[in-house]
Amino acid sequence: MDRKDNQSPQGETARILVEFLEVAITSIVFLKGIYPPGAFERRKYMNLVVHSARHPQLRDYIHSAVSGLHPFIQKGLVERVAVIFFNSDSIPVERFMFKLTVNQSYGSRVEEADLEFSLRSFFIKLPFSESLARVLPQDCRWEITAYFRSLPQASTSKDAELWIPTDTQQWQQPPLITPIKSMSSEPLSVQLYLEHPGLSEPKA
Repeated sequence: MDRKDNQSPQGETARILVEFLEVAITSIVFLKGIYPPGAFERRKYMNLVVHSARHPQLRDYIHSAVSGLHPFIQKGLVERVAVIFFNSDSIPVERFMFKLTVNQSYGSRVEEADLEFSLRSFFIKLPFSESLARVLPQDCRWEITAYFRSLPQASTSKDAELWIPTDTQQWQQPPLITPIKSMSSEPLSVQLYLEHPGLSEPKA
């Protein structure tokens, strides 16, 4: 997305955050080893080497899902964005969760360099999360899910039509949570953590 000088602080923050989420989600999928290494290519982002999806369908799915959240992130409607991995019975086995807060009352100029410096640390930390994550079962699948603070009305926004309620199975017990990284730099705060089924969760 191109920067617009007349964007609101929330709009500029959402633009930076959407770009970050697209690269971060791609990095998570790469780390989990679901696809062969040849499905990705190395590139520079925030002066770090990251992995970008080469496969058109994979690249387009991540890009369209995340960019479709832009207007809702800007308005503070998106609470969490999750990368969920499922077993062959479509039961979640692992969730990478991004918890987002965009300060709606912030009125000053957004310092893009400061925000990017804070977000950059997530890419340094992500490879270390591999030791905290679970080995995925064969025939697993994954999806991007957004959790909204309030549901946008499809009748008032074409963007809302892209998002449909999910029938994803949920865990019956509170999950085990492992923090990975957090940052807070006005007007944005982001937390990244892992969720796994609780020890008392019924087995599939």
